[in-house]
This record gives sequence, C-alpha cells and structure tokens, in this order.
Amino acid sequence: MEERKPKILLAEDDTNLGMVLKNYLELNDYDVELCRDGILALAAFRREKFDICLLDIMMPNMDGFKLAEEIRDVDPDIPLFFLSAKTMKEDIIQGYKLGADDYIAKPFDSELLLLKIKAILKRNQELNSKEEEQHEFKIGRYEFNARLRTLTRDGETHTLSPKENELLRMLCEHKNDLLPRELALKKIWGSDTYFNGRSMDVYIAKLRKYLKEDPNIEIVNIHGNGFRLVVKD
Repeated sequence: MEERKPKILLAEDDTNLGMVLKNYLELNDYDVELCRDGILALAAFRREKFDICLLDIMMPNMDGFKLAEEIRDVDPDIPLFFLSAKTMKEDIIQGYKLGADDYIAKPFDSELLLLKIKAILKRNQELNSKEEEQHEFKIGRYEFNARLRTLTRDGETHTLSPKENELLRMLCEHKNDLLPRELALKKIWGSDTYFNGRSMDVYIAKLRKYLKEDPNIEIVNIHGNGFRLVVKD
C-alpha cells in the first residue's frame, strides 16, 4: 500500500513563486494544494486534512494574518509558517503572536524551507505518538479503553465501532472543553462536508445512548462550533 504523502496548504498569490514552490515540494514527496488568496485557502483547509500550512501575508480578499486566525480556530496545533516579504519587526511579532511556528522572509532558500518543514513534521509525529499512548479514560461511572475499543460500566462491556471509538477518544481528550466540529470531521472522516457532518451527528447520538446510564455525563452540542463532553463531579 502506498504511503500517504504529507499534505501542505500553500497560500500564495504570486503565480510564479507559487508554482515554483509547489513543484519543488512535490518533487520532494509532498502533496501540495496551492491557493491564490486567503478565502480560497480557508475553504480548502475546512474541506481537507493538511499536515502543515505555508501562508503568504499580503494576499487579496483575506490576508495571511486573518487566515492564520481562522485556521487556529479550527486546529490550534497544526504547524504554520509565514512566508512573507513583510520583514518589519512588528509584522514578525504579530506572526508569532498568532501562533506561527516560523516566520520566513522572502526571498528564501527553498532547501532551507524544506529542512524546516521536515523538522517540524517529525516533531509533530513524535508528539502525536506520545499523546496516543494514553488509551484509558474514566468517564463518570464508565471506563473507556480506546485501544481495546471497550466501554465498561458495572462489569458490563460494550465494544465500540472504530468511528465511535475515535470520536469518544477525541471527546475525552477535550473533556469539559470544546471539541471543534471541523477538527473531528477532518481527523476521523477525512473532510468537512455536509454529509460527513450528518454522519457525525448520528455517531454523537449513539455515544449519548451508550452513556445515558450516568446522569452526570452529557454530550452538549455547541451550535455551529462542535461538542462538549461534560462530566460533573
């Protein structure tokens, strides 16, 4: 089976630079989606799952700073680089305040950019591996084992489907906090579409049914934003 290539969202309105960079990264085994402005880039980000974002700042319709804010609202952890000719100290500081992992001034060395991308993706992969080591969760009167896909209460065990398991795991990782709808859809279903959204609603209903025996547990719908697994003490 062919290994999945890391996917890059490249937001760049300079046609020549965008195509040169896209081709260079694709030659180095990356899957690149090139968008010419911020609105198109945000739509692509909401539609697909990316591993890293490379954002120009001066773009039409939505600039890179605003785009970064929108991306961070959906996924606070995705690696994000600014690639910009704006080199004033204030611009660089603003970029880092918005959560950038790096701010690379144009013109830049493509080989150096490639090394930076490889380094941060490797770091994220290692962090994700560590996070995945947690597989046992206590949810009120329930014991949830994400590795075995089991939900147990008073000695009775129910085996979850793979999607039920991943959704409950993500809810547990965000317990008493918001699990963004788009984040769950892209991680579990692969994309944020209307039909996948309806599918997730069905799985949320199933999880509510499995957890209904404990009145201190509630999965709350935060309309338009996501869900909260609320567990009262």
